[in-house]
Order: sequence, then C-alpha cells, then structure tokens
Amino acid sequence: MKSKDTASDGKPEARQDPIAEAKRQWIRHGWGDAAEGMAAVTTIVRVNQIVTSRVADALTPWGLSFARFEILRLLGFSRRGQLPMGKIGERLQVHPASVTSAVKRLERDGLVAREVDGLDSRIVLASITEAGRVVLAPATEAINTVFETVAGHHDLASMVKSLDVIRASAGDPVEAVSPMVDDRSL
Repeated sequence: MKSKDTASDGKPEARQDPIAEAKRQWIRHGWGDAAEGMAAVTTIVRVNQIVTSRVADALTPWGLSFARFEILRLLGFSRRGQLPMGKIGERLQVHPASVTSAVKRLERDGLVAREVDGLDSRIVLASITEAGRVVLAPATEAINTVFETVAGHHDLASMVKSLDVIRASAGDPVEAVSPMVDDRSL
C-alpha cells in the first residue's frame, strides 16, 4: 500500500508548490494581470507564517512573544533603560493599546516597571528591570540565530529593499541603513 506522499513506484512524490499552482489557475481563469501580485502577496503571507513560527519557537523558553521581546529590546537599547509608552508605540509602529497590553504583561512578569514621569504626569514611562535584562540577553541571542539564518546566504538586503517599496506605499518612513553602526541614540 502506497502512502499519501509516495508515488506508485515507491519513490517519494515531489511536492507541488501551491502558490505556483494558484498562479497558473489565476492565469487560466483570465486574471493574468493580477497573477504575479497574487503570488507575491500569498508568498509574503506564507513567509510571515514561517518566520513567525521560528521567532515564537526561539522566544518560548523565555515566555516572550515577539511584541514583548521588541519592547524589552527597545528599552535595553535606550540610554536610561526607559522610554515613554507613546514613544514605544511610535518606534514599533503599533497602536497604543497594544503597547499597554504588552507592557502590562511584561510588568506582571517582573521584566518591566511603569511609572509616571516626574516632570509631566501625563507621560507614563516603561523601564526595563534587572530581571528584564537577565531575560533579554539570552532571548536576544536566540532571536539573532533566527535573524542570521532567515534566508540562508541569500541577498537579504535586496529582499528588504524590495519589501520597503510596499512599506513606503503604505506611508511608512523607509530609510536605507548601511552595515556601519549608526550612532543615533534611542
């Protein structure tokens, strides 16, 4: 009896690329002008699923989601280890409610503390705690492994440049960054 992934001759069947098949179907049904865009969008969505899974696997040992890791890393990069909640949202390009939710979870876990700014009581500051710094170091090492292996040895700079076109069309500020360290502070 042959398995689902085995041809009649007993050899493994080559897996079909579902996105390529969808593109063929798009063309076959008269939507050729949109076929390449459909393939691009579908590919981006699939790559997002793959990368999101790898990131989640890397951060699970520290009980962090990527959103919570990003906040910790941002605070770790800052000179004083603290930033206003509004600035965190701006830097991460997320809604203030999402920042509040993630920071509350980090605070509950003892990794971040919140306090009202001493100079302006309208501003809430999030600060990384010592426990947050302890978690941040190995979590950063784990996530860097994902970043370093995300596409093998392919030209990631060209890929990012291509994707930046989409970001720019949505109104994101897009800036090319050289491999040299940029000394602008957070």
